[in-house]
Amino acid sequence: MKQRKLGTAGPTVSAIGLGCMGMSDFYGPADRGESLATIAMAVEQGITLLDTGDFYGMGHNEMLIGEALRTLDRDRMTLSVKFGALRDPELNWAGYDARPAAVKNFAAYSLKRLGVDHIDIYRPARLDPNVPIEETVGAIADLIQAGHVRQVGLSEVGAEMIRRAHAVHPIADLQIEYSLISRSIEDEILPTCRELGIGITAYAVLSRGLISGHWSKERSGGQDYRSVSPRFRPENIERNLDLVEALRGIAAALGVSVAQIAIAWVLSRGEDVVPLVGARRRDRLEEALGALDLQLSRGHLAAIEAAVPRDAAAGARYPEAQLVHMDSERG
Repeated sequence: MKQRKLGTAGPTVSAIGLGCMGMSDFYGPADRGESLATIAMAVEQGITLLDTGDFYGMGHNEMLIGEALRTLDRDRMTLSVKFGALRDPELNWAGYDARPAAVKNFAAYSLKRLGVDHIDIYRPARLDPNVPIEETVGAIADLIQAGHVRQVGLSEVGAEMIRRAHAVHPIADLQIEYSLISRSIEDEILPTCRELGIGITAYAVLSRGLISGHWSKERSGGQDYRSVSPRFRPENIERNLDLVEALRGIAAALGVSVAQIAIAWVLSRGEDVVPLVGARRRDRLEEALGALDLQLSRGHLAAIEAAVPRDAAAGARYPEAQLVHMDSERG
């Protein structure tokens, strides 16, 4: 497995990480046995970065990873945990809490559910508008001093907040959506991270399956998050799947899958970018890992970006009600 370093101050991890969210939440039912087998396969294949959030399945995802870790070498793993998102018993969103006391409380519960004595990278899931970022990062720094956390991470914040946070404590990485059809970080956020020596862990590299090559407009969302995602809405889906078909032609010429070419494109963005793949099954994980063997030339990259131009996707990446809470979306 190829390795990449998450920023100047961060850890060295596998070039691809495993995002575990879908094993517990948002994308319909998942199979516990298959989830555990997928985590085990990921580690066997050299993946060392596991990403989760304490609100994924209301703690279920952390407990699932904790169960998997009982038979794995914890010391080889880098555990990335998001905190702060509040939910009610009906699973609705209820805001964010990143007060210092809350940060330490959330961490205590995560450590227990994961069954570990430290979290490698700890990050607020979103900016709490009521708490200065300096206070939140300061609380994580206290946890580092106490030995409960190793590194500070951020998620979906803009350039100004990145600078403010980094002034308090070195930031290992920014977790943010980055894919062929979500490239706005290239304007200001990515250059800021590179200036400060902060890595990028890119999530939704297949845009929640939209550009995986496996999605069709006939698929029903049901309770799936994609039933409310703008890019999957009836008025947008055909335009977006046309982009996938253009990408499929390039993938076919290279003898690879659409998912592999989309992941390889993210890998090509720089040695400081680590894609998180949200595979819930071993076959999908195997497909994703194939992207590591795909070397894209300048000609290939030009063809890919011509087939899927920046800003060509129809629809926003999140519903408006969620976008208003995302600091990364504020000009």
